[in-house]
Amino acid sequence: MLTGYTVKGFKSFASETAVEMKAKNYKILSDTNVADGVLKGCMFIGANASGKSNIVLALKLLLDLLFANTDVSLKNYLCKFSIGDELMLRYCFQIEGKEIEYAVEYDNAKSVTIEKLIVEGEQLLDRIGSGAADTISGKKNTYDNIPDGSLILREIYFNSKFRSNGTLKAWFDFLMNSVYIDLYKQKIFSYKDTDLGTIEFLSRGGAEKINAFFKKYSFGQTIEYDEGAEKSSRISFKRDGINARIPFGLESLGNQNLLSLLPKFFYVIENGGLLILDEFSSGFHNDLEELLIRYFMKNAEKAQLIFVSHSTNLLSNRLLRPDQIYTIDFETDRGSVINRVSNQQPREGQNLEKMYLGGVFDGLPKYNDIAE
Repeated sequence: MLTGYTVKGFKSFASETAVEMKAKNYKILSDTNVADGVLKGCMFIGANASGKSNIVLALKLLLDLLFANTDVSLKNYLCKFSIGDELMLRYCFQIEGKEIEYAVEYDNAKSVTIEKLIVEGEQLLDRIGSGAADTISGKKNTYDNIPDGSLILREIYFNSKFRSNGTLKAWFDFLMNSVYIDLYKQKIFSYKDTDLGTIEFLSRGGAEKINAFFKKYSFGQTIEYDEGAEKSSRISFKRDGINARIPFGLESLGNQNLLSLLPKFFYVIENGGLLILDEFSSGFHNDLEELLIRYFMKNAEKAQLIFVSHSTNLLSNRLLRPDQIYTIDFETDRGSVINRVSNQQPREGQNLEKMYLGGVFDGLPKYNDIAE
């Protein structure tokens, strides 16, 4: 599981910025929201254009760099207003009880890429520019003429599948099970060779699973899937007590987003990995967001939910711990700045939403009142 990550010179984050995923000394929700000392997820909240999407984009970038079928240019992720012309990304994981740290740096002025992989304090990969050396397999291997912009760790994995290193194999399995979704733009990225599309999921009997979920939590509706119908009309919603079926394309945005999300939601919970949700509140009622978060935290064992939302009702000690919540501001002289709510040491019984709206945790828009 992800234990934290750090960015610098990335998009709107000019300064070094760290997101911590190890649990602090709170007792609340320890049975559901924490696994082996690691949080099962975190939330980012803040004003529009403060950097919320960028901080979760740093996780998508790692997945794209390692698994995407198209080339990814680190140059495109450089902060436009930082003092230097360098990008730094560092990711930390706890896999099978072992600590893994993977760092990527890019110097745009020199066109130099740096990679470092450390497992349990031992450096297994050291790459500077076009040359690298690794001991991942137990013996030393060296590499020359590595193309600028490509990652040698990716090449090592695709050539060896880490057959001689079970910890790294388990780490990459965790990463490949991850899914990134922008619910507002309806953009979905998955990294394992498994079709997580809605139609494919329903054709494998997924409608039964979704309907069981709907029934258990009193959604008042069911999904019907007709494999013999035209592809555009195979999926429909049926409300309890109403005979008419509503085609998927005529349903509300919330129902469309929900049906698109659930196959990926269930998959990550069952298989482990990161479920990264940008604009989680797109089309969802506040209570639905709460239900999905509670379900994930209760049922996930080796999975994490990292999400962006504007719903302040989620700032509740009944749902998330203070160490699972980050606020984000954009400051003219510093760029995006994050604040972990637990840094203010709120008590377990305090109203986090009220404190946030009162400005205690920052991350609020600063508009003038219309009456002024």
